[in-house]
Amino acid sequence: MVKIRLRRVGCHKRPFYRIVVADSRSPRDGKFIEFLGTYNPILENEKSKIDIEKAQKWIANGAQPTQIVKSIIKNCLQQKV
Repeated sequence: MVKIRLRRVGCHKRPFYRIVVADSRSPRDGKFIEFLGTYNPILENEKSKIDIEKAQKWIANGAQPTQIVKSIIKNCLQQKV
């Protein structure tokens, strides 16, 4: 099963995440299929940048986004409108 999830790349106590498409069996920071965007929970404004078209393509092909990624995509769609 393919999932759209967060991959942590930040330093100690300074989290920064990449939004990736990965096999559900691979580890959190392990191998991934495609990079979709970034998420920075520390910033107040511009917390996330994501390629919505790629994400929608993967979801249409059966990829399951995690709860947090779902909310990030939803927020990005609301900001563009």
